[in-house]
Amino acid sequence: MLTPRPSRSSRTRSGTQLSAVRQQIDQIDVQVLRLLSRRAQLALDIGRIKHRRKWPVFDATREASVLRYVQDANVGPLSASAVRRVFQAILRECRRRERSPRRHAR
Repeated sequence: MLTPRPSRSSRTRSGTQLSAVRQQIDQIDVQVLRLLSRRAQLALDIGRIKHRRKWPVFDATREASVLRYVQDANVGPLSASAVRRVFQAILRECRRRERSPRRHAR
């Protein structure tokens, strides 16, 4: 048995809805990028403080605390393990910036 094909107007309406949702995602992506940049700048500030005090860049206790905090704050739909992986990547990149504060990405 063949499934009926959606009508042209139905496909157009769906395409418009899809474009609208994608546009919202694009706007959120820009907001996320701005927040990540702000976070990276704060990591640079922390890196300067640690450098002056001759403290190591990596702080396992702090990283575990951050990961626990964001996993506890997660209300979905991402799983706790997905949130953990995302924030591990963010922390890794921020540490990289702390170690190389003079280099600017572009």
